[in-house]
Amino acid sequence: MTKVPENLVSLALNTPKVSSAIVCANQKSVLESVKDATEINLIQPILIGNKKNIQSISNEINFNIENLEIIDEQSDAKCAEIGCELAKVNKIKIIVKGHLHTDVLMRAYLKKEFGLLGGKRLSHIWHMSGDLLKKPLFITDGALNVAPRVDIKLHILRNAIEFANKTGLAKPKIAILSGTEDPIESMPSSVEAEEVMRLAKKENVNAYVYGPLALDNAVSKEAAKIKNIQNDVAGDADILLVPNLETGNSLSKIMVYFMQACAAGIIVGGKVPVVVPSRADNTISKLASITASVIATQN
Repeated sequence: MTKVPENLVSLALNTPKVSSAIVCANQKSVLESVKDATEINLIQPILIGNKKNIQSISNEINFNIENLEIIDEQSDAKCAEIGCELAKVNKIKIIVKGHLHTDVLMRAYLKKEFGLLGGKRLSHIWHMSGDLLKKPLFITDGALNVAPRVDIKLHILRNAIEFANKTGLAKPKIAILSGTEDPIESMPSSVEAEEVMRLAKKENVNAYVYGPLALDNAVSKEAAKIKNIQNDVAGDADILLVPNLETGNSLSKIMVYFMQACAAGIIVGGKVPVVVPSRADNTISKLASITASVIATQN
């Protein structure tokens, strides 16, 4: 049964009632997850969008919003800009995507006038959990960076380490995925994986990093043993650094639809984390993503 991981909730509640902008909040599944997050004191939401629709849906799901701030706006683009402005002036610490396209929200987030970008590259991280997994598994990046170069993969790797640290992993094990455990010229991702590993070790990142590894060698000790792959990561990876968006996106959805995993997904690397759920995500997944974003705000 899919459920929000208890360890994520307990970690998030170390900083209760985190101020959050819900952009285009006029959607039932979004408001349901916001209702749940509010009732367990995870967030203090500011609802942005069509006020009439927000009130109607809230009544339908028995969500008491009398004491919540509601900013009435019809335009998706304007809603996105309002959320980013709130982040700029430190009124909120989290942005949650509601009923609008991700590119509309992120286009506003990237505008220089809001100052939400620093020296890091934005990247997406999934925290995957479920009864069929021996431990939580992080997948990055399967939703934002389509075909990242080696230098971008290093940014993605650093972001993942930072978030993993906040969930309690002091020194995560990172597998840089490809279709083979040997770097071969005919498979560029395997050569890049070796290069990312080399640069990460040179940088002395606070993680065990190894690549290339095929998925079986990354998560199965038995598979790694059979292939005589011996290192700190093989068979026991915490983080899967994927070669491209298609790999990460497919892998996470396979786990959701075939393993009933809970996918908590957030964009990190900017001033405030952004929750960008798919319109097909269920309420539990959206609540888990909000929970992960609260953790991402912690020092």
